Amino acid sequence: MSDAATGRPVIDARKVGLTFQTADGPVHALKDVNLSVMKGDFVSFIGPSGCGKTTFLRAIAALEHPTEGDLRVNGMTPDEARKRRAYGYVFQAAGLYPWRTIAGNIRLPLEIMGFPKPEQDRRVKDVLQLVELEGFGKKYPWQLSGGMQQRASIARALAFDADILLMDEPFGALDEIVRDRLNEALLKLWAQTGKTIGFVTHSIPEAVYLSTKIVVMSPRPGRITDVIESPLPRERPLDIRDSAEFIAIAHRVREGLRAGHSYDD
Repeated sequence: MSDAATGRPVIDARKVGLTFQTADGPVHALKDVNLSVMKGDFVSFIGPSGCGKTTFLRAIAALEHPTEGDLRVNGMTPDEARKRRAYGYVFQAAGLYPWRTIAGNIRLPLEIMGFPKPEQDRRVKDVLQLVELEGFGKKYPWQLSGGMQQRASIARALAFDADILLMDEPFGALDEIVRDRLNEALLKLWAQTGKTIGFVTHSIPEAVYLSTKIVVMSPRPGRITDVIESPLPRERPLDIRDSAEFIAIAHRVREGLRAGHSYDD
């Protein structure tokens, strides 16, 4: 039975806290984070620099480990979910190996997981089509634009067909025109695949445009100051950003970011 059928959250955080021990003393990155993400949600995390957005995403991926509370991914600990390959992760930089072709980069996790060669070929072809990079499989990363490299990075994360896609500011370094195109492409990809997406961003318009749920976080220690369920339709042309509904949601996000400063140490 699926998580959607059981009503069980795909990602479930209960009073999650995370403290780093450093030479200068403890750093409280997260405090009392409570959040439920359901199957098929597109959740954006937004907040000031250092608020714990990326730390929380990394905790979901078992790249960091909470020091308080309970965090579950598909009903398992993040470590168990990682071993079962429950998610794909897209970093801020594309992180493609320059000596491998685009197809070779996408193929890498499939090789590590031991997929048969014909299955690797099929999956590489399918995800290249999904991110609209057909015909670029034999190119090397340096032959592609920054936006195309990020699409290749997304394809690599999709190749083994995990239910959850975690994305840490994947478009932050790109110019606005390219970013708009990739935002549109990501919504299309999300509609086609039905993935659950966790997306870190600094951009209020990007968070509002992409998300079914926007999680607003305070300065460190990161707390959730607001969770906004978007009333926007799932099909969203770029000009929806001029609508009264969009502007109202963006205003609420800004208010949540301002309110969060009252928590600041």
